[in-house]
Amino acid sequence: MSNSQTTQAPHAFTDDNFAAEVLSSDVPVLVDFWADWCAPCRMLTPVIENLAADHVGQAVVGKLHVDESSQTASLYGINSIPTVLVFKGGEVVERIVGVQPQKRYEQALGV
Repeated sequence: MSNSQTTQAPHAFTDDNFAAEVLSSDVPVLVDFWADWCAPCRMLTPVIENLAADHVGQAVVGKLHVDESSQTASLYGINSIPTVLVFKGGEVVERIVGVQPQKRYEQALGV
């Protein structure tokens, strides 16, 4: 990655900003439901960071900490983590449980 390239860190989604940043987005949104204590979640972090950096303007990529935003996690039936949900037009169009290759998440986003 060159220094001139704009990078985008994953968004931090919370119970408070979820509706505005995910459900109201004009572009696809990938939400990684995770927690600090989850080893597979930590394995997925570099993939999520790459997706955020690689698809600036095409999609919104972010993470929602299930312990800090349990209302949203409960609303979407997150029983095991990592779980990635892809939203388009405010609706869940894809649910991926467990760690998958980056291409799988790109396919889900349609980018």
